[in-house]
Amino acid sequence: MAARIAKIAVSAAPYWIDKPYDYLIPEELLETALPGVRVLVPFSRGNRQSEGVILSVSESSSFGSDKLKPLLRVLDDAPVLSEQQIRLALFMRDRFFCTVYDAVKAILPAGLWFDQQGQRRAKDKMLPMIRLAVSAEEASAVIEAKRRRAPQQARILELLCSFEALPLHDVLSHADASRPSVKALEKQELVELYEREVFRRPEIYDDEKQPLPVLNAAQESVFQGLQKLADGGRAAAALLFGVTGSGKTSVYIHLIERQLRQGRSAILLVPEIALTPQMLQTFSSYFGNEIAVLHSSLSVGERYDEWKRIRSGKARLVIGTRSAVFAPVSDLGLLIIDEEQEESYKSENSPRYNTRDVAKYLCARSNCLLLLGSATPDISSRYYAETGRYSFFSLPERYNDMALPEVRIVDMKRELRRGNIGDISLPLREELAETMAHGEQSILFINRRGAHKLISCGSCGFTYKCPRCSVSLTYHSSNRRLICHYCGYSQRVDPLCPDCGGELKYIGSGTQYVVEQLNELFPGTGILRVDTDTVAPLGSHKQLFDRFQNEKIPIMVGTQMVAKGLNFDNVTLVGVLSADQSLYAGDYRAGERTFSLITQVVGRSGRGTKPGRAVIQTYTPENQTIQQAASQDYEAFFRSEMELRRLQNAPPVCDLISVTASGLVEEQVLRTAHYAADWLRNATAGQDSVSVMGPAPLPVVKINNRYRYRIHIACTCDAFMRRLVAQLLSECSVDKRFRGVSVFADNDPID
Repeated sequence: MAARIAKIAVSAAPYWIDKPYDYLIPEELLETALPGVRVLVPFSRGNRQSEGVILSVSESSSFGSDKLKPLLRVLDDAPVLSEQQIRLALFMRDRFFCTVYDAVKAILPAGLWFDQQGQRRAKDKMLPMIRLAVSAEEASAVIEAKRRRAPQQARILELLCSFEALPLHDVLSHADASRPSVKALEKQELVELYEREVFRRPEIYDDEKQPLPVLNAAQESVFQGLQKLADGGRAAAALLFGVTGSGKTSVYIHLIERQLRQGRSAILLVPEIALTPQMLQTFSSYFGNEIAVLHSSLSVGERYDEWKRIRSGKARLVIGTRSAVFAPVSDLGLLIIDEEQEESYKSENSPRYNTRDVAKYLCARSNCLLLLGSATPDISSRYYAETGRYSFFSLPERYNDMALPEVRIVDMKRELRRGNIGDISLPLREELAETMAHGEQSILFINRRGAHKLISCGSCGFTYKCPRCSVSLTYHSSNRRLICHYCGYSQRVDPLCPDCGGELKYIGSGTQYVVEQLNELFPGTGILRVDTDTVAPLGSHKQLFDRFQNEKIPIMVGTQMVAKGLNFDNVTLVGVLSADQSLYAGDYRAGERTFSLITQVVGRSGRGTKPGRAVIQTYTPENQTIQQAASQDYEAFFRSEMELRRLQNAPPVCDLISVTASGLVEEQVLRTAHYAADWLRNATAGQDSVSVMGPAPLPVVKINNRYRYRIHIACTCDAFMRRLVAQLLSECSVDKRFRGVSVFADNDPID
């Protein structure tokens, strides 16, 4: 019998030596060592045990079977990866500069992985069940004989005569019986005990299914066009541009319903966990238990069980955040990315994948439709739609024929000249008072949590800095501590400047301080704060949003969590307190990020039957981006932004790859980064289409004691460039001069 060889991706193999390794399959493991199962193998000269995943099985090896090490053990009873998922992991290694095993870890749920004791982190939840082992007629005959001498047994049999099977706990409770009675019946072979698997599920809305929402003429036209693409039998991508409140969700519902009716599956991605409860409530009212939910707030067991429901076909519609793109659906017919411009779709840890790229790959392999939806599409997506790479559809009007919010720009320099040093301008204060007088609600957006950005000495200029990061500490008034939002370091505030004894000044505002100002302006008014600090103790955004809607709390103050995707009929006023905050961030996406945030948060106003208003507070009211966001003119912004991108030679005009060096010693990190930049310039000399920039420090150069410097490569991200960058990463990793420095690459970085 010919030897069987397994090609295995080994977890212990770092990126520079990551490849499929050949292992001999022992005869006793031939039936279980299949592609897609995880195994234990000896690796390296020391033969230390390492996990691996079998990518393929063949009859021969170029090394000769007599020189191969045998795999030690199979860890899974059945393959946990399908052939398509194995191909996806290989694609991710090539595209996102990660190991195959890193990609596998992103694809599989955490519950499938093993702890230090070798046990799975999540086990199948089994429910003890009981049923009759004889016919109901035979049981009835026994009941009369037992009624006097064994009444508990009689009550158990009586209950089971009416049901095929029941949970053991329920039977004991309803029959007022004990376990010895059950054991006695089992011994007499009158009942049978067994276990049934049950799924741990997040809260869903299982009310009676509603009829599909009625589409207006514009929505119907878009639906028909998209459905034609979905039914085309080949891969397609489309961008749906719809102003806030235009009813994109209703179009999604109709498209998904058609796919489910045809026996296919669908995935709907949202950028924030905060959006999941409202989205889930909406979609479960139409699709019920066909929905599975995947996001990071679920417990390990819930996420594992949802993964199993999807894999078994019990759930054919998946709703979730970024990682839900890896859901093991069968026969994928539609993949929707809502609010597709959001940066949260980009992973910042290895594998550094962009969800859009993974989605494109999956749709190309499944010959299905990828739909990107947004009121403020990513500049690259809009460019691809204009150049014909994507089909383009638009919903330029709100669904209920209501006008977009009336927007007022307030010059905060003028407020300062008037003597108003607070964060609430006089026009916004008047609008808030009027909104509350009408019994309506307001949302105020400021993209900074805490009370103050920093504390500084008015005499010597001292500021509190994080000892581990190159940032100022943020003051939180709730616990009177200074906290680093990068590494979590915290300390108490001194009564006076620790350097000179001078008076400390509190500078810059966050959500906490805004709430304090509102309490002074509107005493006794209900105010809800929504940021990481308030959500974390509850474990869910849903409770806060439910309170805001059900209790009609007049004002909600929040960070990006309140800026998009939320739908509150009674909100008629939105205030943007610091529109300039993200405008001068220092990267080419700053204008796009600012336009999107302002447009999205303004769109939370006037979504019901009442007209909406918005107040944008800024120190640069003449800024073009702020003016365009105020007028909700995406097309004008797209044109001006594309002119700027062409001048900058930035995406989508070209692709961008970054190479980052990180380490504890800044001098060593800089030496590595300069070597990498010189290496890339030499390797691409004479190629006019390639531009190497840097190295330069990241906006926050030190995080958790690690310094970070980056090189940017403006190029076409083709196979040649990816191989070149992969070669550089390998050389830097093995060169002893750069020991202690981590070097990694990222395709399309977000900072």
